[in-house]
Amino acid sequence: LSDFRSVAESFGEFRWELMPLILLVTCGNYGLRFVKWEYYLRQIGVTGLPRWNSFLIFFSGLGMVVTPGKVGEWLKSYLLREVHGTPVMRSAPILLAERLTDSLALMVIGGLGVAFFGPQYWWVVAVIAGGSAVAVVVSRHRPAAEGLVGLLGKLPGVGRFAPRFMDLYESTYVLMSPRGVLLMTALSVCSWFFEVMAFYLTLVGLGVDGSLDTLLKAAFILPIATLVAAIAVFAPGGLGVAEGLLSALSIELLDLSKGAAAVGTVIIRIATLWFGVAVGLAAFAVLARKLAREGKGLDVTREGGADAPG
Repeated sequence: LSDFRSVAESFGEFRWELMPLILLVTCGNYGLRFVKWEYYLRQIGVTGLPRWNSFLIFFSGLGMVVTPGKVGEWLKSYLLREVHGTPVMRSAPILLAERLTDSLALMVIGGLGVAFFGPQYWWVVAVIAGGSAVAVVVSRHRPAAEGLVGLLGKLPGVGRFAPRFMDLYESTYVLMSPRGVLLMTALSVCSWFFEVMAFYLTLVGLGVDGSLDTLLKAAFILPIATLVAAIAVFAPGGLGVAEGLLSALSIELLDLSKGAAAVGTVIIRIATLWFGVAVGLAAFAVLARKLAREGKGLDVTREGGADAPG
């Protein structure tokens, strides 16, 4: 996007004393998302799980966000089975509920900015709103779900999994209750606003005026870039898509140079993506060692498969 000299100059001019604060603000997002994880566990009837174990399981999932469509975050369901004995099919819908409420929250934060800063991105809001509505309606329509499971049960090679599909649906039904979706979307708005603040501080560190106008533009640029990257499910962690939009919108709306926009993009992606990956891998290492001391191994091939009771 820019030449080496321009990028190097922008790195040199960045106010690096803000970096610890940027990372701290990002941790606020992770903290509230952990609260949401705990809420969902209670909703599907997971009790007796020590808080420290739940913490390590949740944060281990952050290490997998750079997989296509974030499918690697299913690691949380596998770890929950290994640690607590919760069947994977019961906890797997938590990931779907997390993605749904995160998307709705980003739409709420960035939606207003679409009208003022980027009307060409109205389709992003439409896709997220429409897809979310369909997901909630279908998941709460029990006759349709039972009919679908019944059809799957008649398919050769798939029928034996029909009871597990029903377990999957029962958890989905609970997690997609209108009250739960509204509450967790509200919580997600708060958690993702921490990342907006991290981006705002990054812009201030680049010399952009720390005004309300800058904050409003940050609250449009980051959510829109994140949502478009999320729609591009085959890009691991939204890599390339998010960076391209962050840089392009920063140049267009904030009048940044290409070098400054590139540096801002690198810094915010380190803070909101790669920092989380590092924390997640560290949490997974701690959990693996903890289980090893307790005589438990992490073995995906052991008898009982993905839904063994523990």
